[in-house]
Amino acid sequence: MIQKKICLLGGFAVGKTSLVRRFITDMFSEQYHTTIGVTIEKKTLLVADQDVTLMIWDLYGEDDFQKMRESYLRGSSGYILVADGMRRSTLDTAEALHRLAQATLGPVPFVLIVNKVDQVKEWEIDDATLARLRQQGWLVFTGSAKTGDGVPELFMQLTQTLLAAA
Repeated sequence: MIQKKICLLGGFAVGKTSLVRRFITDMFSEQYHTTIGVTIEKKTLLVADQDVTLMIWDLYGEDDFQKMRESYLRGSSGYILVADGMRRSTLDTAEALHRLAQATLGPVPFVLIVNKVDQVKEWEIDDATLARLRQQGWLVFTGSAKTGDGVPELFMQLTQTLLAAA
């Protein structure tokens, strides 16, 4: 069996924990819980006839008061950047965390998910911005922890990319 550590990185209250909960249990809760430190979950996927166990590190949100510890990133095979489509500043945070992750881990696979596509009419992040990131080689998903849209595809695509990179 193959095991891969992946980290979820993003600003405060972008939906990292909700995305993990949706992926692991296929459930969503309206109650907000701040992640203190790190929460680790695991799930096994079948990819190309191989069982791959993802060790998912849900890291606390980064903001002006709390910076991510690089030590949490060590040993990661890849990571997921999470931004809240309704707050443009969270994409800036995701881009800064991407630079930190690349400096710490080197060029490992990653994906970006812009969360809350169920409220796309209220988004501050536009298609042109996402197109620019795709042109830079980013795998960009839009999705919703609330409805589940895009969540399984996000984790499956990252897992396939991790296996191809191994």
